[in-house]
Amino acid sequence: MKLDDIVPWGRTLGEYRSMFSLSKTDLNASILGCGDGPASFNAEMTRLGHSVTSIDPIYQFSAEQIEQRVRATYETIVAQVKQNSDRYVWCNFNDADQLGQARLRAMEMFLLDYEAGKANGRYLHQSLPSLAFADNQFELCLCSHLLFLYSEQRSLEFHIASVHELLRVAPEVRIFPLIKLDGQPSPYVEAVIHSLPGQWFSIQIEAVAYEFQKGGNQMLKISRRAIP
Repeated sequence: MKLDDIVPWGRTLGEYRSMFSLSKTDLNASILGCGDGPASFNAEMTRLGHSVTSIDPIYQFSAEQIEQRVRATYETIVAQVKQNSDRYVWCNFNDADQLGQARLRAMEMFLLDYEAGKANGRYLHQSLPSLAFADNQFELCLCSHLLFLYSEQRSLEFHIASVHELLRVAPEVRIFPLIKLDGQPSPYVEAVIHSLPGQWFSIQIEAVAYEFQKGGNQMLKISRRAIP
């Protein structure tokens, strides 16, 4: 199983709400989750009657293969978090082991929903920077732990093309976090912002009520301006 260098590591609805400052109105929008991987976000939202479509290259694989990949990388990730525990904020989790167990529980919720979700078109094998969706097919796009986080692994050109593509399929895009895997600010944030004409887009960097990586408590919020 080949997934390049991006590791599948799932998060929950509660985490999405905090990472993206999601209001009740936001939750009722038609949402595109970009790079959701084995997150339980889609499963939990669907259970509550909301509309989410998740995209990720990992969805080309079976549930068994995805679980195998997550469990194969589990010990490595948890060990690295333990070695660098001073780089994290330990308020939602007591330690790396509790974090790891929470990630496995999220994956298990995802796996229980995966086959039904694929059959219903909620989990789609698609990859940035080119998506097979119509213009404005969604109302809100959420990109969690992909853009900016993997600035060392993905080029500036990839980031710019990806953000422009997300803004084609949804009038509002939110990206979290704005730091790299090493906890340093991504050098691509300003470049991506400058690639978007101010007269066409409203762009804000907002603090959010979620911080696990130290300094990783901001999201980029981009909205297309209404054309008069």
